[in-house]
Amino acid sequence: MSLTRSSVVLMLAVLVAGCSVEQSKPQSAAGEAAKTDKTFKPAQYSVADFYANKGFFGASFSPDRQKILVGSNTSGIWNAYAVPVAGGDLEPLTKSTTNSIFPISYFPGDARILYSSDQGGNELSHLYVRTPEGAVTDITPGTKLSARFVGWAGDDKSFFIATNERDPRFFDVYEVKTDGLAKKLVYKNTDGYNIAGVSRDKRYLTLVKSYTTSDQDIFLQDLQKNTATNITKHTGAVNNSPADFSPDGTKLLFVSDSGREFASLRAYDLVDGSKKPVYEQNWDIAGAGYSKSGKYLVVGVNEDSKVAARVLDAKTLEPVTLPDMPTGLIRGVEVAPNDSLVAFYASDGSVPPELYVAAVGAAPRRLTNALDSKMKREDLVVPTVVRFKSYDSLEVPGVLYKPHQASSEAKAPAMVMVHGGPGGQAQVGYFELTQALANRGYVVFDINNRGSSGYGKTFFQMDDRKHGEADLGDVVAAKRMLAGLGYVDTTKIGIIGGSYGGYMTLAAVTLQPDAFKLGVDLFGISNWVRTLSNVPPYWESFREALYKEMGDPKTDSARLRRISPLFNADKIKVPLMVLQGANDPRVLKIESDEIVAAAKKNGVPVEYVVFPDEGHGFVKKENEIRGYSGILAFLDQHLKGEKPLAADSAASIAVPVTGADSTKGGAKR
Repeated sequence: MSLTRSSVVLMLAVLVAGCSVEQSKPQSAAGEAAKTDKTFKPAQYSVADFYANKGFFGASFSPDRQKILVGSNTSGIWNAYAVPVAGGDLEPLTKSTTNSIFPISYFPGDARILYSSDQGGNELSHLYVRTPEGAVTDITPGTKLSARFVGWAGDDKSFFIATNERDPRFFDVYEVKTDGLAKKLVYKNTDGYNIAGVSRDKRYLTLVKSYTTSDQDIFLQDLQKNTATNITKHTGAVNNSPADFSPDGTKLLFVSDSGREFASLRAYDLVDGSKKPVYEQNWDIAGAGYSKSGKYLVVGVNEDSKVAARVLDAKTLEPVTLPDMPTGLIRGVEVAPNDSLVAFYASDGSVPPELYVAAVGAAPRRLTNALDSKMKREDLVVPTVVRFKSYDSLEVPGVLYKPHQASSEAKAPAMVMVHGGPGGQAQVGYFELTQALANRGYVVFDINNRGSSGYGKTFFQMDDRKHGEADLGDVVAAKRMLAGLGYVDTTKIGIIGGSYGGYMTLAAVTLQPDAFKLGVDLFGISNWVRTLSNVPPYWESFREALYKEMGDPKTDSARLRRISPLFNADKIKVPLMVLQGANDPRVLKIESDEIVAAAKKNGVPVEYVVFPDEGHGFVKKENEIRGYSGILAFLDQHLKGEKPLAADSAASIAVPVTGADSTKGGAKR
């Protein structure tokens, strides 16, 4: 569950001068139906085949700029690797076989790396330092605490972290010396702020106070004077979020939708307190950051489900030319500390992102081979952004995946996919399950129902206190859009979603029980009263904002019960599959246990898979293969009415289920 529009994690993508970008332009669903794409039957791949591809994320240059630190699931578990800038094999830096490791950065002056890791997805992440010799130090030891990296000091002699070790509700800020790793408390958080960033001269700390999911202020904490100043005082609902301090320490960039439908980039003068606009578009600015020297400014624009980053000259704000860029969206931009190199990832959404590196002004070189050699790019599907008129004529966008084999003569089953949140966004990008569904002949519409981020503050607030009602209406109305495409079998439309999208799936099969032919719920909320009463302690700073959007379980329990699937479970009459991580701290396992038990009482086919070593979302390849193979087999049986692909059936029973067994109409998995 994401909590505020600014807290939605958005990977930056680049649309820069001189690059080649061939993304489909947004169009109506009718326009999509009129397309005359070549229809053919692609090679059929199992879910396991898709996970033979490699995933990569992150890019941190080593001090000598000879290597780039990345995370990869090459081994089946996310680990840290070094990629030679000159090209060559990955060098494994960590070799975990149990808990995923997520690299953060090389140390600025040596080959040590900083990374985070939790235990089985419990979100109690610690921060670790690994030496070149392989020695690892947990710099945030303890139990039941969570730690986060905040940033490096400008002189590279220290870095800042935040932990809730003192009070499980709030994160304090510590400075850690790079030499010796001595830790010192620099800010004690007793007022429930969210921690944002530290200025490079170490004087200022940015804090955020959330009032609702669309209304928050930025406070500037002077670490020398020990004073906090609200720099975004306002009336009404205004979403303010800090971006980055200028390297010279004279201003703070921040994002705000004050006076605008879409958020723009602005600057706050640290000397006189004045503000001025910096960068505006007719889309939300997602964030911004300076290169270490301040020569370049990378500004993220959330442009119609594609987060596009503009690499600008920081002084003139003119675009920087990066020639001969690969086709598609470019994500995860990182500028080397001396401004000589740029690293980034490229994908058109049909294939896994590949890591590239380029000297500024020169053509890039690809450093990874993410797509498995046996998989053909032409068999995969490039997503298209489309929109349709909902039940009240509101225009609703989404990302459409049309299978190559679908046509008016060979109509395909379809799945409406609902993102997490509330307040998340379906974006153009690569996701193994979505591509597996499209490859196997399922149309997928990844909807941005009202309440989604990226489409202005009015659209974002349209589902407040109307969850499971106004937003669910959009999801159901998407069926009419799919019917208008001309290549969808309207008798075979299901719904799937994770987290809040999992709730929407359960809401659909309980509150709109005739709308879809089946549902697939991944760790979705079934009882809002319980979920809102049991948010993790480290969410305390968002609790008020969450309650204002969703409802307070103490004072709004009647409405929360009305929209909770568990209290309407007697209406479930279609096949249901549920997947859950046993260690999920956000959506507790009991949420899935109880909806499964209730659905079983109705005599409908139910499949339930629980992974004992996962949390809120699945990160281990073995589990993803097992779970998503099970989804494909479930859909083939209950939506297509066909025998599942043998490889999917085999993979889906490869790991024993923890939890309830399948019942009626499905083999025990």
